Amino acid sequence: MKNLFDIEGNVTVITGGTGVLGRAIAKYLALNGAKVIILGRKENVGAEIVADTEAAIAAEKASGSIEFLKTDVMSRETLESNVDYIVGKYGRVDTLLNAAGGNMPGATIAPDKTFFDLDPAQFQRVLDLNLTGTVIPTQVFLKPMVAQGKGAIINFSSMAAFRPMTRVCGYAAAKAGISNFTAFMATECAKKFGEGIRVNAIAPGFFITEQNRALLTNPDGSYTERGRDVIRQTPFGRMGEAEELCGTIHYLMSDAARFVTGTVAVVDGGFNAFAM
Repeated sequence: MKNLFDIEGNVTVITGGTGVLGRAIAKYLALNGAKVIILGRKENVGAEIVADTEAAIAAEKASGSIEFLKTDVMSRETLESNVDYIVGKYGRVDTLLNAAGGNMPGATIAPDKTFFDLDPAQFQRVLDLNLTGTVIPTQVFLKPMVAQGKGAIINFSSMAAFRPMTRVCGYAAAKAGISNFTAFMATECAKKFGEGIRVNAIAPGFFITEQNRALLTNPDGSYTERGRDVIRQTPFGRMGEAEELCGTIHYLMSDAARFVTGTVAVVDGGFNAFAM
């Protein structure tokens, strides 16, 4: 019987692939046979990730591959250049991981501030980066999926989409939009392009990244007050490890999930389930 989890040769595009989470996911998928293309803005970081992953591929004699392309998720022209190159080289796009995102100080409300201190311009930029920065790549990379009649899109939601947490006003609004957009696109694609194209999302719990490290940890590595709040809310009693996202993503992009669309898969150590 066919291995439903086989992703050998799967042409996988990851936007925001140079972040802590994107890096771990890209390496895992390449080591499991996927042809991974990471898209990002930081060429030096992209080159480092490619070198590290290629060394791992060689060491494990894996069949996957990895490369980096510079992009801008807000530029349709740049993304269309990316997809033209990828389809020209690989002939198809099987999976799109929309991992690009982030936050800005002006779109947050610190404990000593109020809603009146929110910067609408930065709020809009956070919405653009996280939500519009998912919509535009989806439009671009969905086209070859429609042409081939099959594909998987996996968006990145957040715990903030389920619970509008204190401080992260703009980010929470954007991620709630991602969850809604995921459900919308699942129906849109199934109704108009057929059941071969699936759209799902993952909602990571709390993982230490470069963006939130200073918010959750002190310079000595101990948790800040915010970090301690997260641990109290997480039944597992710890932060997640980046590699712990890989199994859920592997499942959602594989034929094992061929009847799964419109879902938001939670990977959070129980954070969203905990009540008191």
